[in-house]
Amino acid sequence: MSSTAAIVGGKWTLLVIRDLAAGCCRFCELERSLEGISPRTLSLRLRFLEDEGIVRRTGGDYELTDKGEALAPLIESMRDYGAKYLCP
Repeated sequence: MSSTAAIVGGKWTLLVIRDLAAGCCRFCELERSLEGISPRTLSLRLRFLEDEGIVRRTGGDYELTDKGEALAPLIESMRDYGAKYLCP
């Protein structure tokens, strides 16, 4: 579990994965979707996720690998938890 947390626990990381799963695929789309993220931080997160085999870059587009897609249920569970216990 600590290995997974080390990968997805970085600031912005889960949000980048969420947006890629939702269909954002270009750097500029991700940057617009993630209000407040700097271009440098986004670039570093994408490079880290590429190195971990979670994201693949093809031309100017980014997409989740099978390994990245396997994180979708985790993100959905976190969304459900937040809706149930954190949002009034």
